[in-house]
Amino acid sequence: MKSDVEIAQEARLERIEVIAEKAGLLADEIEPYGRNKAKVSLTAMERLQGRTSGKLVLVTAINPTAAGEGKTTVTIGLGQALNRIGKKTIIALREPSLGPCFGVKGGATGGGYSQVVPMEDINLHFTGDIHAVSTAHNLLADLICNSYYFGNSRGISPTRITWPRVVDLNDRFLRKVVIGLGGKVHGIPLETGYDISVASEVMACLCLSRDLMDLKSRLSKIIVAYTDSGEPLNAQDMQAVGSMTVLLKDAIKPNLVQTLENTPAFVHGGPFANIAHGCSSLIATEMGLKLGDYLVTEAGFGADLGAEKFINLKCRLLGRGPDAVVIVASIRALKLHGGAEKSHLTVPNEGAVSRGLANLQKHIENVRKFGLSPVVALNRFPTDSEEEIAVVQSFCREMGTRFAVTNVWEAGGEGGIDLARQVIEAAENPSEFNFLYELNRPLAEKIETIAREIYGAGRVDYLGPALKSLQDLERLGFGDLPICMAKTQYSLTDDPTVLGRPEGFTVTVREVRISAGAQFVVPLMGSIVTMPGLSRSPAAHDIDIDDNGRITGLF
Repeated sequence: MKSDVEIAQEARLERIEVIAEKAGLLADEIEPYGRNKAKVSLTAMERLQGRTSGKLVLVTAINPTAAGEGKTTVTIGLGQALNRIGKKTIIALREPSLGPCFGVKGGATGGGYSQVVPMEDINLHFTGDIHAVSTAHNLLADLICNSYYFGNSRGISPTRITWPRVVDLNDRFLRKVVIGLGGKVHGIPLETGYDISVASEVMACLCLSRDLMDLKSRLSKIIVAYTDSGEPLNAQDMQAVGSMTVLLKDAIKPNLVQTLENTPAFVHGGPFANIAHGCSSLIATEMGLKLGDYLVTEAGFGADLGAEKFINLKCRLLGRGPDAVVIVASIRALKLHGGAEKSHLTVPNEGAVSRGLANLQKHIENVRKFGLSPVVALNRFPTDSEEEIAVVQSFCREMGTRFAVTNVWEAGGEGGIDLARQVIEAAENPSEFNFLYELNRPLAEKIETIAREIYGAGRVDYLGPALKSLQDLERLGFGDLPICMAKTQYSLTDDPTVLGRPEGFTVTVREVRISAGAQFVVPLMGSIVTMPGLSRSPAAHDIDIDDNGRITGLF
């Protein structure tokens, strides 16, 4: 079988103008970036405003494992399948970060014959959106230090500058740094650190804004430091907002590309789901809903992170919930959750599959807590036995959950037609959508509701600074904001080694941050970090290019 990058390189792509017309966009509403990608002007949304919105399909998953589930691949394959059976469908995905692309996870453009293309461009620099976010973020950091250097007229406490730098790579050595060394001509020594770019609040603001002025307003509210007396200072105080907005004026426009089957796809915005809110942009979602009968989008990692945040954060802005939710699982991942060794995943093991179904069950229950009826998509791998698949199918039947086996990696849209029909059936049945919590509840109560209801925790512990931060945030008027949990994606707990479905455990909130521009509160649980590190053998070791410009090793 050919590699993902080989399949993508051999694809016959249509010019982006053709894809735009297929999506329902006018010629003067797109700004081509070469032959196969384009920015879409926000004026398109003004034209489409009065149009009835299509169905919203959210694709989520069980807790991810090293075996892989293929959530993005299923999202793309489902979009292609819906188009095959006559439903005009638009896909909306996040932009891949260079950190995981050169780390362990690889890119995020799907796989096999269910990919968005041009795969190499999307996984690398694309249209420069993440670079723009990084630059806007670091400009703000520079202006904070500059204000402190030249007289500190705002009264910045040097130990309470909360705005770090960012870079879009996994680099653990930058988590804690000291800057300004070398004497006064080079600055003033300050302790700071780096986050990965896609964890930046600037990215969150970009993805949750409706237009440029909404983005500008959100940027102005970003809290960057505190005075000695504890008063917050924001980006507006640093006179940074105009310049930051200028840097983001093109990044806010959705990126239009296509799948291998020429289905239109927006790939826009890239917040991580374990340390940020994990969804593509609000603008891309709303535009896709106006253009298509169906908008198929994904939320990062498992339903305990991505889907929970998509619903409790993004859906509050959308003013609606999903019409259908797909939970992606694989036999291999279920085996790992059931206690099988990674080296034995190709060996039939119905017992491990059965034990691993507890994790799937929890995610089904979680989706139902929002009044939604999920569809389980079993992403089939060549080593899956019919007996193992039957175990999952029987379980879903007992749970009263729609079920479909997909083969979209090998067969593209054709391999997702059964899933597409199940999704249509789910989307056409009315649901009783609801949010998990009301915004007027205390911050600690909202955190504990998520931990108890979604994770299955019995208790939440707060380290001293975290509890004080919650109290300070409520005193400053941020008590009515929703919660954006930062937690490991690999487990329902805050310990990545605990698989399956544990119950009654304790999770620990070690720190609480405010994203006043994005308008949510971020509790950091367990050992989660906002700057990942590289593994012993990162993907960067295997990525190369030849003298013809042909890239290898990218996946």
